[in-house]
Amino acid sequence: MYAIIETGGKQVRVEVGQKIFVEKLDVKENDSYVFDKVLLVADKDVKIGAPYVNGAKVSAKVVKNGLGKKIRIYKYKAKHNSARRTIGHRQPYTCLVIEAINA
Repeated sequence: MYAIIETGGKQVRVEVGQKIFVEKLDVKENDSYVFDKVLLVADKDVKIGAPYVNGAKVSAKVVKNGLGKKIRIYKYKAKHNSARRTIGHRQPYTCLVIEAINA
């Protein structure tokens, strides 16, 4: 059994017991979180929402909140020595383990 959920403007395919990384959610570690924006639930039969499946929920447990690897951004303008600079960014994420899919 699997489901497709929407979180952080992205669609994620999830199964029970799977560990996923999503955009940062406002929850603490070891709390549970319920996704109610379920686009598709597939078992023996497939339920497709328009846009969401009515009554379907996916529950997950928060493992940790963290920051991703740092990426470097280098800005450069040709023929302008003063316009060179390096900045970095670390994207925040929430790690979840899927506990149940209720259709």
